Amino acid sequence: MTEFLENLWVIRVAYVVGGIALGFLVESVVVRRLHKLAERTRFKWDDLLIGSFRGVATTWLGAGGVYLALTVGDWNPLVVSWVGNVLMVLVLGIFVIAASRAVGGAVEVLSGRAGGVIKSPTLVVNLARIAVSILGLFIILQNLGIDITAAITAMGIGGIAVALALQDTLGNLFAGVQIILSKQVRQRDYIRLSTGEEGWVSDVKGRHTTIQTWPDGNLLTVPNSVLASSIVKNFSMPRSALWVTLEVGVSYASDLAHVEAVAMEVAKEVVGEVEGGVRGEDPIVRFHTFGDSSINFDVRMMVRDFRSQAPVKHEFVKRLHVRFNEEDIEIPFPIRTLVMKGVPTPRVVDE
Repeated sequence: MTEFLENLWVIRVAYVVGGIALGFLVESVVVRRLHKLAERTRFKWDDLLIGSFRGVATTWLGAGGVYLALTVGDWNPLVVSWVGNVLMVLVLGIFVIAASRAVGGAVEVLSGRAGGVIKSPTLVVNLARIAVSILGLFIILQNLGIDITAAITAMGIGGIAVALALQDTLGNLFAGVQIILSKQVRQRDYIRLSTGEEGWVSDVKGRHTTIQTWPDGNLLTVPNSVLASSIVKNFSMPRSALWVTLEVGVSYASDLAHVEAVAMEVAKEVVGEVEGGVRGEDPIVRFHTFGDSSINFDVRMMVRDFRSQAPVKHEFVKRLHVRFNEEDIEIPFPIRTLVMKGVPTPRVVDE
């Protein structure tokens, strides 16, 4: 038994296994309890930090066990140097991964506070993570003794060839950055492209922007370069509320003052009672055209957002039709009288 405990490989394996086991113990007991405590608080940063650095303790303690194993007995210096470099890359690499998670989560939290959107676009989060990863890679290379200046120079020369080969990809990438920085199109905005497609902006990614169409709810993918160069109508800016307009025609024999009063009354009822109407804005009734068979006017009502206009229109048409019937206000059928000059009028002959 004593000889077994004095065996160098047994001690080395014990260090490695002990380090990994201790790491799992810390993750399953300490980190898990900290995560539960963080979930009970309203502060978001503690959840972000604990979630981002999950797995770091296991990796670091496992690497520490391997390092202690290298101190037991005599090792080949090349093996010690090679394993030490691997451990250094592993320790710094897992820290860089955790830092990129934390930075990406911080971007989402900060953008949510500033802009009031659900989350930050995927492109912004990925760019932040890539920046942290590149910085971490340079730190690792410097610790390995690799000349960073030469690497940066090589990346610059190679970047020209990559840029030429990936013109479309880079064009969409920079167009996506332009879309985000201009803030003319944001997540959850309802937009309509000049080509006719419309819907809610779901996300802005490196190559394309995804739009959820309405009312079918399908996912539309638009290249960022196309979106940046298109004429876009944003129904959510400067505010999501918008005017919905309906055109109505009444007979020439109608009392227009009475028609206006009835239409205004019905519009106010609809805006005040139907979900989606904006009660603070009074409807507008305006006569505008002497038509072929009717006098036409517009009724404008303020609705909460683009989706709300359909139920408001639906209810207004129903209620206005009922009120016009009750008030004996006629909505005439299209009638056109033709006068043909030079054609004799037919005579009726009595038999």
